[in-house]
Amino acid sequence: MDIRHKANRIRLFSFSTPPMRAFHLSWFAFHVCFFGWFGIAPLMAVVRDDLGLTKTQIGNTIIASVAITVIVRLAIGLLCDRIGPRKAYTWLLCLGSLPVMSIGLADSFESFLLARLAIGAIGASFVITQYHTSVMFAPNVVGTANATTAGWGNLGGGTTQILMPLVFSGILMLGVSETLGWRLAMVVPGIVLFLTGLAYYRFTQDAPDGNFSELRARGELPAADRAHGARQSFMAAIKDVRVWALFAVYAACFGVELTINNIAAIYFFDQFDLDLATAGLIAGLFGLMNLFARTLGGVFSDLFARGSGLKGRVRWLFVAMLCEGIALMGFAQMQTLAVAIAIMLVFSLFVQMAEGATFGVVPFINKHALGAVAGIVGAGGNAGAVAAGFLFRSEALTYQQGLFYLGVTVSLVSLATWAIRFSPAAEDEAREAYHEADSRRGHTPNDTPNTLATH
Repeated sequence: MDIRHKANRIRLFSFSTPPMRAFHLSWFAFHVCFFGWFGIAPLMAVVRDDLGLTKTQIGNTIIASVAITVIVRLAIGLLCDRIGPRKAYTWLLCLGSLPVMSIGLADSFESFLLARLAIGAIGASFVITQYHTSVMFAPNVVGTANATTAGWGNLGGGTTQILMPLVFSGILMLGVSETLGWRLAMVVPGIVLFLTGLAYYRFTQDAPDGNFSELRARGELPAADRAHGARQSFMAAIKDVRVWALFAVYAACFGVELTINNIAAIYFFDQFDLDLATAGLIAGLFGLMNLFARTLGGVFSDLFARGSGLKGRVRWLFVAMLCEGIALMGFAQMQTLAVAIAIMLVFSLFVQMAEGATFGVVPFINKHALGAVAGIVGAGGNAGAVAAGFLFRSEALTYQQGLFYLGVTVSLVSLATWAIRFSPAAEDEAREAYHEADSRRGHTPNDTPNTLATH
């Protein structure tokens, strides 16, 4: 789609323009989704004792938490094309809050598994975040915008590991038992999700010049059921080998991050004989790297594009992926807590930079099928997490062995970036758009205050 008046600067402390409101609300919404999505992960040691779960059953719940997201991510990109990211995010947040709050009703492995399966749908929030910033920001900063909003959203994976044990402890201080405490703790992220959904509807709009419905009414955007409709855009995306290369790449970076978010706390709890709060704090450091690491991936993607165009973005993606795989293999071999933490941080840096680099490439694959491409690639992350989950449900493999095999796989998948190529015409178009947007920095209409469209 052709969206006009995209922002060519990121004014980090500005909330006065539609692009910057979308920037801040989209990362915050994704951040909050992590509280609901992985809020139960740092409490799994307590849940395990309460429900009597085996390692295999825990592994199955990990797979369930990310499996449904594959399907929802495929659909949510098409939904964004049709109704716009504003309404799509509002519905996802408000409806997603319900299973988060109701997981406390689980009294068996089966009911707990179904609850985690339903909660996994809110993981599709990532696609909406990337879609929204892609339509709001120009080529010279879109890599940085996508990486930063996704990274600060992923940061929720770290803050969740730290805050949920504290919420749990606070509830226990009220005299509540552990059995009831973990159930009540999950009500907190559910309420925050619902309120965030209402805020997203009130304070954002779909594009710089208004909502999709308004743009279509003015003839500035094709009708949802005409040119490049849902079926056409999806078919165009699935026929493009570059989309599936990015699917595999994202499976090996974001899929790995989701897996670590699910197992890190219980891994440190068991491997190094730590208490729940300490294990959660250490596990949280992995996610906290998202404060800057994923942004760096996008920044480097934009910088490589300045000199080498789209080829530069792809080369940087390859380097980040290869380094991620090597660092993960190193982390899997660590036996000393301090060294394990240090190597984990290095691994975290590269896995998140690889994620930022991936979505520095996505907006340039097919601008007429952006939702479909973002949905398929985003689904790759969860498909990777599902596949990795089988390594950690087996009683025959230790967590360390599973992590090492995962590192080998990531290193091999980095070679998939060689299949991502662009025609000379696409390179020239992207280079021209980049330099045009870069030359207009500092005097774009989006740098001046804008009024929210009528909702």
